[in-house]
Amino acid sequence: MQDEQQEPNMEKRKHLLEKRKKVDLDTILVEELGQFGLYQLRMVLLAVVVVIFGAWAAVEYIFTTARISTRCLIPECEELSNTVFAPKWILNAVPGTSNTSFEGCARYANVSLINPEAIDRTCPATLFNQQRTIDCEAYVYASSESVVYDYGLACDEWRRSLIGSVRTAGVLIAMPLTGFVSDRWGRRTALVINAFNTAWIGSLRYFADTYFGFLISEFFEAVFGAGGFTCTYILVMELMGPKYRVAGGVVMNTFFAVGQVTLGLIAWAVPDWRKLTLSIYLPQLITISFYWLMAESVRWYLSKGRYEEAEGVLKDVARINKKQLSEKSLQELKENAEEEKKKQDLEEEIKAKEPWLIVEVFHHKSILLRCCVSPVWWITTTFIYYGLSINSINLTGNRYLNYVTVSAVEIPGFWIAFLLLGIVGRKPVLIGAFWLCAGCQIAFIFIPDANTIASLIVYMIGKCCIATVMSAIYVYTSELYPTKYRNSLFAFSSMMGRIGSILAPLTPALGSEVWEQLPFALFGGFALLSGLLVLLTPETLGTQLPDSMEEAANLKKVTRVA
Repeated sequence: MQDEQQEPNMEKRKHLLEKRKKVDLDTILVEELGQFGLYQLRMVLLAVVVVIFGAWAAVEYIFTTARISTRCLIPECEELSNTVFAPKWILNAVPGTSNTSFEGCARYANVSLINPEAIDRTCPATLFNQQRTIDCEAYVYASSESVVYDYGLACDEWRRSLIGSVRTAGVLIAMPLTGFVSDRWGRRTALVINAFNTAWIGSLRYFADTYFGFLISEFFEAVFGAGGFTCTYILVMELMGPKYRVAGGVVMNTFFAVGQVTLGLIAWAVPDWRKLTLSIYLPQLITISFYWLMAESVRWYLSKGRYEEAEGVLKDVARINKKQLSEKSLQELKENAEEEKKKQDLEEEIKAKEPWLIVEVFHHKSILLRCCVSPVWWITTTFIYYGLSINSINLTGNRYLNYVTVSAVEIPGFWIAFLLLGIVGRKPVLIGAFWLCAGCQIAFIFIPDANTIASLIVYMIGKCCIATVMSAIYVYTSELYPTKYRNSLFAFSSMMGRIGSILAPLTPALGSEVWEQLPFALFGGFALLSGLLVLLTPETLGTQLPDSMEEAANLKKVTRVA
């Protein structure tokens, strides 16, 4: 009985707190400080440095673990200490079509124990049974630039590909760990810790002498450093006015693509994996200075009741942006922050008496459906996005130029989403991008190998489409769920999406061991399926963000905003 009387009182107190006029940070940014001025510009410029560094670390394994052309050592004709990768006699001993195209993992069986010295090392075809092939016992490598050479991974595609999957598994652990540090000690602290950990752990990888040591280094660098992009994104978004936040998010994604492009160019200039490792990680040690160069998030200070620090940052913003900040606004902001804290405490009390989120979801079939299909979109998006990046270096032609081109084409993809989402709607953009991407993957399978230009163009269009999806999926997923549970349900979809990024590095092994075009068949199938699943959810363009489960369940009926 007492609990029944307390619940209405809680709701009444919450209603009174919400009824008061709010003077929040957004109001101050819009009316006094400026939504985007010199201060925000300085923060963005510092942030994009961290984003570029983060991009280098996120995908460097594509080059440090890249395939190397190999062939069997032919002990009848040569010694390991004195070999030429493609000698004139190679097709006598190894299956192939020319001196530049031959089997890398098998050789012809020999027919006798003839002493090769008696044949003057010409290695004639008579030494071999060309009707039977055997696996290599030892290998000759075309170069020593990748870890494939150092750790003897010549034809071991699964162990080579596993490195990327282990790294992305580390990213999965990094997300909640970074979130905890960010909420407990601040966005800036979490950013600097992640960025500096990336720098020193990545640099130590230069000394890795074993496959296991390299694998462990990749994993722990991701666990303790891969959250840098998220921290940077949040820190920048929390100081921008509402008008510029979407554009700011696209800018962050754009510079992640710029980071991938510059990585490809650096790897082209410094192909040896150990030197490349130092080239991309040592410069990142400067991120320790960002603790003093970047300010902490005002919103975080306010959430922790640290009003003096928040006031100090806001005064710096006003000074650099050449604006006036009134004492009245500061006082009202402090009062509002205190009320928000009380409101959060009340919500925690109310939440403790509410059913679990999973029970709430099962009570609303439309929400349950979204919780089932949105993770599929995320898995598909990360699977294709990273899969196309990883496989780009195996395309015909210059691997570095292919990678740079495929990375650069993401940039128009991000901005296409930015331009179209508010015009044609969320669903048409997502369905169109998913299905066009699927069409490109299917077309790529059937384009003849000789037509390299057509293959690259189709490949680039597919990557552009999945980049468009990458931007759109953040907006659309967040709009499908109610305010009360938005963070939890969005995080669920995003975390499930990491399954795709863990599987993506394994696709080259699937192509090598099963069927060369299997990765692209999978990409196309998943994109086609995800486009179909978007049809099951409502359009959100112009609708008010739902606050409750009931509003979210009836989203199509919510009043549209002009």
